[in-house]
Amino acid sequence: MAVKEIIDALKSEDLRDLGLNQNLAQLVRDIKMVGNTLTIVMELPKDGLEDVLRAKTISVLANLPDIEKVDIKFVKSQTMQTQQHPPRGAHQAPVMTQPMFTRKKVPGIKHIIAVGSGKGGVGKSTVAANLAVALSKLGYKVGLLDADVYGPSVPTLLGLKGERVTVDKMNRLVPIEKYGLKILSIGLMLPSEDTPIIWRGPMLMKALTEFLFSTDWGELDFLVMDLPPGTGDVQITLAQNVHLTGAVVVTTPQDVALADVKKAVSMFREVNIPILGVIENMAYFVCPSDKQKYYIFGKGRVVEFANTYGLKILGSIPIDPEVAEKSDKGEPIVISHPDSEVAKAFMSIAKVLSQVVQ
Repeated sequence: MAVKEIIDALKSEDLRDLGLNQNLAQLVRDIKMVGNTLTIVMELPKDGLEDVLRAKTISVLANLPDIEKVDIKFVKSQTMQTQQHPPRGAHQAPVMTQPMFTRKKVPGIKHIIAVGSGKGGVGKSTVAANLAVALSKLGYKVGLLDADVYGPSVPTLLGLKGERVTVDKMNRLVPIEKYGLKILSIGLMLPSEDTPIIWRGPMLMKALTEFLFSTDWGELDFLVMDLPPGTGDVQITLAQNVHLTGAVVVTTPQDVALADVKKAVSMFREVNIPILGVIENMAYFVCPSDKQKYYIFGKGRVVEFANTYGLKILGSIPIDPEVAEKSDKGEPIVISHPDSEVAKAFMSIAKVLSQVVQ
């Protein structure tokens, strides 16, 4: 069940009969789906409305699939708190409520870095894989989690087609190790690479939680997570449940990519996930004959975007046909061509990122 479907259903129930110029969706402070149990945190606009708001919410959501239980928690509105606890001084701020959902740390992992983008086709998975390998080459203990459940590409990028994840005696998933990484992907659990993933929200959220907390990651300095493109359930689930060090946003210089990455930046900020920086992929092409840089997709747009949003540019990665060719063969460019300009760019980004999180 997608969060959007739940919100849309709640929007249909206005509260004018209670003397409120609002609908149920406008009272929602947080939503969390675990299995088939939906937990909603709602703002209480007036004392004594708990029972009627609970009944209205359960009634509205009764016909939605995949929801077996609805647990509703209430927090008092800032107006009510100010009325009940009037400020002593004219400039005293109103009392703020604490977040209802606790983000948990994954045992043994120092830093979890989410690699995201606003749209597909910008090379996000390739960046995530090569960034993880680059961090490993710097001497860090690194894991790579392919969280793009509907379109897992890490098995292809790292030459793991046909490999399958095992389970240990404690019922934990055991990541596959290659290129100095501990690697986990739904693509390493399917009968074949052509098997589709047909999951609704609750199953997706449960799988992600198990990938993180029911896996024998051991002791890691970094866990790099390759997120699906966009701003959907995966990002929301992680924001609610997992303590992330921060996110890295990947974009290309085209206006269409930057328009979508702005949405991703806004989403990460809205759910309070720190943005560690921006990686500009396919930034330029180095001509083999004259060694000059050619900015095929334009120059300066990513810098302008980063400055506007107050973001750090971690680095720029040039276009190189070898990247696509070697990726299809399961060889990260950082491994296959360590002296190439692309590999050097990834190593530089890894060094900058390791300094940013310290």
